Amino acid sequence: MSLDFHGDAELAPGLTDLAVNVRAGTPPAWLREVLHRAVDDAAAYPDAAPARAAVAAAHGRPPEEVLLAAGAAEVFVLVARALAPRRAVVVHPSFTEPEAALRAAGHPVERLVLHAPGYRLDPAAVPADADLVVLGNPTNPTSVLHPAAAVAALARPGRVLVVDEAFADTVPGEPESLAGRRDLPGLLVVRSLTKTWGLAGLRVGYALGPADLVAALGAAQPHWPVSTPALAALTACTAPAARAEAAEAADELAAHRAALLTALPAAVSVVGSPRSSFVLLRVPDGERVREQLRARGWAVRRGETFPGLDADHLRVAVRDPGTSRAFAADLAAILDRPSPTSRTAPPVPEEIR
Repeated sequence: MSLDFHGDAELAPGLTDLAVNVRAGTPPAWLREVLHRAVDDAAAYPDAAPARAAVAAAHGRPPEEVLLAAGAAEVFVLVARALAPRRAVVVHPSFTEPEAALRAAGHPVERLVLHAPGYRLDPAAVPADADLVVLGNPTNPTSVLHPAAAVAALARPGRVLVVDEAFADTVPGEPESLAGRRDLPGLLVVRSLTKTWGLAGLRVGYALGPADLVAALGAAQPHWPVSTPALAALTACTAPAARAEAAEAADELAAHRAALLTALPAAVSVVGSPRSSFVLLRVPDGERVREQLRARGWAVRRGETFPGLDADHLRVAVRDPGTSRAFAADLAAILDRPSPTSRTAPPVPEEIR
């Protein structure tokens, strides 16, 4: 399937959304007020300076090391437009937009597919002459959190290392984030407000990196690339009070994820050690299971559109424990009643090439 397929394509009226990894109940009321007030300023052209300063302060960096963008996805397009990599390597399974953007810009892309059961990163597996490397941490869709030291080991002179940290704030304490590292050559950390704050429709994100790289990416943007409401959201969501709220949400998420994992039926395999706002499951006869979940009112994210995964993989967003228990009960009922033509899930291979 296409690299352009995303979880929102699984949604339909009447379905409970477990396919999109946006925190339920967002944006909060105070953030809605910020956005409403920002509309009153919409007649003027956007002024990005306050938001850039706020993001810089939140991460302990100078403003010239901050690139504001219309969502993390725009950053990947800018990387593809502004750079001319000789050997680009994308680590999979992962968010497919970086590879899609590179290919759309005419760049050849090599895939480094991580292996079951843990989908762990081995820095030595990345070709030494790769001058552009892209990976996620925590990784979508596996929910694996790579050690910061392993990711940092990929940085070197002459290479741009793009680390997609769109889900970093879903992990309590952000222990493996590289957002504050200014000592690593060519490191570009990409962040988003979409997941924690429920702002997918606003399109707001940013990147952190060396000033010369940020300037090169910014030169590929049109004037005023980020709207006034999005800039207001950036300023508000990087303030200390908002960051404290995000930290509390991450703690609650960890408890809710544990409840989901406890409720899952024994026939389901949990892939890796999930650390983010979603879990990757492997079930027997995954396509049938997904369709029957849909018939029972559940939207989950199919796995076969991610390089390295197949139709027996399903990504499920973490919700409140009551929702998770109801989902797990329906999943158990489906697995207890296999269709006459269903097959058992094959064993997970040591390597998925």
